[in-house]
Amino acid sequence: MSSSGKGKVWPAEWKTTKDLITGIPMRQLTNYLAHSFHLYFTNNGWYANGSKLLFGSDRNNSTNLFSLDLNSGEITQLTDYAQDAGVGIQQAFINANGLEAYFSKGKQIIAIHLQTLEEKVLYQAPEGFLLGNLSSTSDGVWLCTCVKEDLSDRIPTSLGAGYIGFEETARAKPHCKIVKIPTAGGESQVIHEDKVWIGHVNTSPTQPHLLSFCHEGPWDLVDHRIWCLNMETGEHWKIRPSEDNVFVGHEYWHEDGVTIGYHGYTESLHNKDGKFIGSIKYDNTDKAESAFPFQNMHVHSNDASLIVGDGQQTSAYHGAQYQDTVCLWKRREDGTMEGPRILCRHRGSFQAQKLHVHPRFSPDGSKVLFTSDMTGYGNLYLVDVPDFESLPIQPE
Repeated sequence: MSSSGKGKVWPAEWKTTKDLITGIPMRQLTNYLAHSFHLYFTNNGWYANGSKLLFGSDRNNSTNLFSLDLNSGEITQLTDYAQDAGVGIQQAFINANGLEAYFSKGKQIIAIHLQTLEEKVLYQAPEGFLLGNLSSTSDGVWLCTCVKEDLSDRIPTSLGAGYIGFEETARAKPHCKIVKIPTAGGESQVIHEDKVWIGHVNTSPTQPHLLSFCHEGPWDLVDHRIWCLNMETGEHWKIRPSEDNVFVGHEYWHEDGVTIGYHGYTESLHNKDGKFIGSIKYDNTDKAESAFPFQNMHVHSNDASLIVGDGQQTSAYHGAQYQDTVCLWKRREDGTMEGPRILCRHRGSFQAQKLHVHPRFSPDGSKVLFTSDMTGYGNLYLVDVPDFESLPIQPE
């Protein structure tokens, strides 16, 4: 055990309380006077056969990567960077082999061995470009990212806190390149580039030649949001070609690696019938969409049968006002959605990216993980998924 820094083991901080709405046990995994947060909702943080979970934390006034043992609750500090080191922990991604993870540090991509904690520089963004998110192919051979033209001399931005410069960057159409990097080391390859803001590069969890990406920006301003790329041929195409005044986004891969989930809305956003949850295969077959009346920042699912979202609808419930709830939807046999049913209340502020609730299922679908600053600091929470019918209905 190290007394400080890399390799330090922190004692278990977890505690279990009961949600005030549903009575379901809710385990708070972290409890420190600094923000802790799980990986971005498209990035699976579980590894070591589901016994450990990667997360980020701002302990000791600096952001670093940590691992939580889900059997003992012990926390191991994996990196030791000083304040303002520019590390991108929330976008960390675990290789399919479960032995290595990747994160950004300034313009570098760092690979860390999850057992030895050895670090190495895997890639450096070219001059005049900034790094985007990271995603590793399902065979573990390639790490993919997007590099974006640096417009900071023209556009003040703070995308992680308040989306400052978000619309301006999208309108500027920065030069962007999707890059694949050998995880074993070696020369990187540009596999797609365009004069448009590209983001959310997400590799399929089962198909090593496929990744999705988006044209970033306000959904109603981009030419088209969701795209798919065949990394072997370079062919790319629109996912769910949109009709006029229909906007989708926050895309993610289902566990099958061939289906992409999303949510969206029509131009009549204030009409409760204008919002929907959907999924479609990468070849644009088997589109399934269902209307639902509640506002979500993000939704996630392992397949189309059960979906979790960070519902933000204010509604009367037994005479009280309940909002900011983690909710579930279940797909009926006729394709319509039943729900939302309340899993628990998250009370997240969404003040910054690391404090977005970002609910997601565990790989086996038995648990929901989310981040909330309901105590004043961001912490990780884990809730078992009970029988759907046992959950209370979120009233309209």
